[in-house]
Amino acid sequence: MSRLFPIASSSSGNCTYIGHRKDGILVDAGITCKGIADGLASGGIDPKSLGGIFITHEHTDHIQGLRVLVKKYGVPVFASKETACALMLTDVAEVAEHIHVLESNVSIGDLRIERFSTSHDCMGSSGYVIRFPDGRKCAVCTDLGFVSEEVHHALSGCTAVLFESNHDVNMLQKGTYPPHLKNRILSDRGHLSNVSCAAELQRLVETGTVHIVLGHLSRENNRPEIARRCTVAALMDKHMVEDRDYTLYIAPPKNGKAIIF
Repeated sequence: MSRLFPIASSSSGNCTYIGHRKDGILVDAGITCKGIADGLASGGIDPKSLGGIFITHEHTDHIQGLRVLVKKYGVPVFASKETACALMLTDVAEVAEHIHVLESNVSIGDLRIERFSTSHDCMGSSGYVIRFPDGRKCAVCTDLGFVSEEVHHALSGCTAVLFESNHDVNMLQKGTYPPHLKNRILSDRGHLSNVSCAAELQRLVETGTVHIVLGHLSRENNRPEIARRCTVAALMDKHMVEDRDYTLYIAPPKNGKAIIF
């Protein structure tokens, strides 16, 4: 059975396991190595079975545990050229020999990993689609200011998707963040709002997405119940009913659960 397992998902740290119980990959390593190892262990997964770590971008909440994880387990790291260069300016440079530029698709075991570009406030920001031997695919897509046609094309037809539902616009605008930070989050190089997320999910369920995981929720500018309500209402407008046409899970900041499909 295939699984999408959000070990951690928030503005404080992000890490997702995708694969089977015996082998798979990580997308990002944004919490401590111990936190990642403990999270994997909670799902019965041995960190030594990891075939690769795919980094979306170099912000701390996506690479915090990367250096220690690679030193301890020797896992290869894959990233866009721009992200790989940015990693060389961090402590991850200590394990530079394990970092590979992802110039095309790559196979890890029986998984096929495909990179696509996302719009964020850094160069070379990425999302990833993972294809399984039976033809199904899933994806992790967070940290994007808007849904481009490239993003929509990559996500279309995925059975399971971890997708960003970062903030409630009203909460953000009325919150305590300084104006420059609010503008950054709301920009096309920022983060996806609940409404923008829900609008894309309407399209994705029509293409065959069955399992939805809402991720990277802001602790300050969102609430799980608000994100859920927004998504469910949008899908209901398309006559799509939860637990009939799709399942919905809100990835917590830590101690998530595996979605089996």
